Order: sequence, then structure tokens, then C-alpha cells
Amino acid sequence: MEISFELNGEPVTVTVEPYMSLVDMLRAEMDVKSVKKGCEQGECGACTLLIDGAPVTSCLVLAPQVEGRHVTTIEGLEKNSLMIDLREAFIENGAVQCGFCTPGMLLSAYALLRDNPHPSMEEVKMGIEGNICRCTGFTKIIEAILDAVERIAPE
Repeated sequence: MEISFELNGEPVTVTVEPYMSLVDMLRAEMDVKSVKKGCEQGECGACTLLIDGAPVTSCLVLAPQVEGRHVTTIEGLEKNSLMIDLREAFIENGAVQCGFCTPGMLLSAYALLRDNPHPSMEEVKMGIEGNICRCTGFTKIIEAILDAVERIAPE
């Protein structure tokens, strides 16, 4: 079946099987490799992307479900000032190690800070809930997000 949607601000049309997951379609049909294939059960967050601005685990979404929707991956926010601040904070705070969880973690953090530019530590923890990192122990990731808060809205 043929579906049309917006990917990172550009209209696209692709032919997919009705049972194909969004993560599989993006990786296999559109060569988007930042959306990682992890647990395939919606638990690890490695496949997190934004659908109409909301963070979603793309392994639980069938490709046809994005018909007419806006899908954003990390590539679509490459020049976004908030994402630039987040990336820099992640790098400078040592929140990036193996990098497998990083795109999904950054997209979850982006959605949080876009909607709540002054989150508490508890709100940061809830904002990245559903994203698993096996390298950093989350402390450096939380510190990086709180550092990004200071970069975007110094007090």
C-alpha cells in the first residue's frame, strides 16, 4: 500500500506492507538510521521519534498509521537551536557513550524542554521515562538536560 506523510518537513510517499512497523519502514525504505531498532516492544526507547510533535516509540506504530502525519527524527531538528543546545550539553556532560540510545533520548528531552523550558529534576526523569541507557546510569543524561535548561533560559 502507498502512504504519504511528512518526514522532517518534507512530503514523502512510500509503498509499504500494511503490517510493517514504522521503525522498519524508516530504516529499510527510507535509509533513516538514527531511529534504532532495539527491543521491538516499546520498552527501550531507542526507536523514539516525534509524530505530530509527540514522542512515540516507532516500533509500536504501523507504517500506514502515519498517513497524513508529521514524522520528525533527529535529522529533522539538526539546525533547531534547542536541539543544538541539547546536543552540546549531552557531549559536554558525558551523556553520550555508545550512542545507541542518544537519538531517542535527545528527542524525548527536546519534547520535554519545548513544552516545559524549566522542568524540575523529577520532571526531567519523567520526560525521559521509557528510554533505557545501559552505559551512563542516567545521572549524566539528567545533568545534561538540566544543563541545557540553563543554556536555553539562563536565570
